[in-house]
Amino acid sequence: MNFNYQKELVRIWENAVKLYRNGNTSADTFPIQHDLPFLNKIGLNKMDIFDYVEDWVCEGTPDLGTFLLIHDLRRDFFIEEQKGIHSLEKLDSKALPGKTEELNGITWLPRVIGKARAKLRGELPFDTMFCCGGDRAFFGTNDIHPAEFLRIVKKSESEDHLIAQWVSERIKSSQTNC
Repeated sequence: MNFNYQKELVRIWENAVKLYRNGNTSADTFPIQHDLPFLNKIGLNKMDIFDYVEDWVCEGTPDLGTFLLIHDLRRDFFIEEQKGIHSLEKLDSKALPGKTEELNGITWLPRVIGKARAKLRGELPFDTMFCCGGDRAFFGTNDIHPAEFLRIVKKSESEDHLIAQWVSERIKSSQTNC
């Protein structure tokens, strides 16, 4: 399960893309039941596949590499921090900060921090995606890769000000490199 797990994730991704393109566009009936035991062992679920495949097929992003990097971080958190035990908690999407809320003057940052923490812990509800279109706009505007952001959130634990400081420095760095 550990040495070649990424190859199995690639196989699942490629199969899911074919399934979606062949008309399996409902998350509720997305036919990957035979892959769920493997996904469960690495801390993932059906929506971790469906959401990313749907956006890939419909919008051309996030790509397979981004999917793998994000889910490697989730897998690592599941194994190292959660000791292979799934959280029984689920984020209440309505409790997320609003889309226009700011932290250190950075719009969307409080929202994406909450989503990133829930993604790492496997606590996102099925109606919420880390790296959705709004998140991707935030990442693109601020020159941040979604997996890089997850690493910063993990490293910063509950210290939002450290994340905001890092994002602010990234923004300044990106502006001076233009």
